[in-house]
Amino acid sequence: MTTRNYPLADILTMTTGRLLSHRHMDGVYDIANYMTGDNLMTHQLPRAAEACGPALLAQHPKLQGVEPPAGIDVPDLMAWLANAEREHGEHLPVAPLAAGQWDRQDPLEELCDMAGPEKVIVARLPRKQD
Repeated sequence: MTTRNYPLADILTMTTGRLLSHRHMDGVYDIANYMTGDNLMTHQLPRAAEACGPALLAQHPKLQGVEPPAGIDVPDLMAWLANAEREHGEHLPVAPLAAGQWDRQDPLEELCDMAGPEKVIVARLPRKQD
């Protein structure tokens, strides 16, 4: 199976639900899109994290229970993350989700299901002429 190396901070973002990625949301989108094989929109990220988090823990069982303390301030959080990187490695290989672990959904239909169609406004823009 093909894997790609990802920063531990990106992986822990998906397994803990805490934004730890040094790349912030870029890191979240990167790992979530890679693992799902999708091009996710913001409202789809929680569902992706529900699928990717357990898969990442299955790929790296040593990360089970690796979670920053609650209420920790930013400097202490960065120190905690640096210690976690020393213990577990700064980058780890990540495999995409296995077949059947991700249900691709049309992002607009999913948003309508979440918010209600009356709250979703779709702006159809003209295509750029070549």
